[in-house]
Amino acid sequence: MSSAEGVAGRIGPNAIIRVAETLRETLGPDVTAGLFEQAGLGHYLVKLPEKMVNEAEVLRLHNVLRGQLGQSACADITWKAGLKTADYLLANRIPKFAQVVFKALPAAISARLLLKTIGGHSWTFAGSGEFSYEVGETVVLTIRNNPLCREVRTELPVCDFYSATFERLFQVLVHPKTKVEETACEAQGDAACRFELRWN
Repeated sequence: MSSAEGVAGRIGPNAIIRVAETLRETLGPDVTAGLFEQAGLGHYLVKLPEKMVNEAEVLRLHNVLRGQLGQSACADITWKAGLKTADYLLANRIPKFAQVVFKALPAAISARLLLKTIGGHSWTFAGSGEFSYEVGETVVLTIRNNPLCREVRTELPVCDFYSATFERLFQVLVHPKTKVEETACEAQGDAACRFELRWN
């Protein structure tokens, strides 16, 4: 099943806000300011974004993190930012009664319902990319034309922000043992970014 089309070229502000929070906690305000300035995003530290942001800005920030901190540190920062994003969604965007329902259902059914919800809002994180999913023995999520991988070439998958967000949401709402593995990434030359979720 594929997601519906949304607002092309824009992503929810958590992709900026949670990275800023994580950088401040990990490296301090001065380093954070320097990195944001290099990405041309210093204004967001003066006033955090409240609305959807241009996906190219998020890509620029990730590229600066990789270039200045290295892939391993960038992965750590964006993973933690993804966890923070999921926690924000759980606290502010997913109704409490819906969370009770998700947790009460068998994992396979809960996964289908959660993915239907995620798919309906995928434009808020996939931007101009295309999100789709399959539910079988393994849950497979795919982002094609991933805005965070455009013109990026690496030896390792780079979508830690997405992986962490998916993993935390599924651990809380579907099954606590859920683990996510990105098995293909456009940054490595693959046709799409593919995330496999398992809890057995």
